[in-house]
Amino acid sequence: MNITTRSIALSVAATCLAALAFALVAQYGFGLRPCNLCLIQRVPFVLAALLGLAALKADPPASLLLRIAGLLLLINGGIAIYHVGVEQHWWASAVCSGAQGGDIAVADLMAEMSRPAEAQCDTPAWSFHGITMAVLNVPFSALFGLGVLWAVKRSEASS
Repeated sequence: MNITTRSIALSVAATCLAALAFALVAQYGFGLRPCNLCLIQRVPFVLAALLGLAALKADPPASLLLRIAGLLLLINGGIAIYHVGVEQHWWASAVCSGAQGGDIAVADLMAEMSRPAEAQCDTPAWSFHGITMAVLNVPFSALFGLGVLWAVKRSEASS
C-alpha cells in the first residue's frame, strides 16, 4: 500500500479538525467548561490542522510540514500528561488560577462574585471511572503523532 503525503495531510487535517469539533461539542453542546490547560491543548490541534491543510498545497516541503504537525501532536500528548498530573494532584499547575494571596478589597470581591466561576484544572469537567478527557488525549495525541511521523517516513522511503 502506497502512502502519499496527500493522504497523510488529509488525515492530519481531518482528524485534528474532528478533535476540535469534539471539544467544541463537549463545551457548547454538553456544557463542559474547559479549564486553561484544556484550552492550551487545543492549540496544537489547530496548528497541526493548518499544517495539514498547508501540506496539501506544498509539494516539496509537504513532508516537513507534516513532520512538524506530528511533533506538535507529540507535544500535545506531553501537555495532556501534565494535565493528568494536575487532575490527579501529583503536582500543581502554574497555568491555572489558584487562590490569591494577600488582602482583597471589598470592591474586588464584589466584582469576582459577579463573574462566573472559572473552571479549575484540577477538577475534571467530565470523568468516567477516573478516565477524563485529558487522560483520553494522552494516547490519542501521542499515538497519532507517532503515526504521522511513521507515515511520513514510510512515504519518503517508497518515493
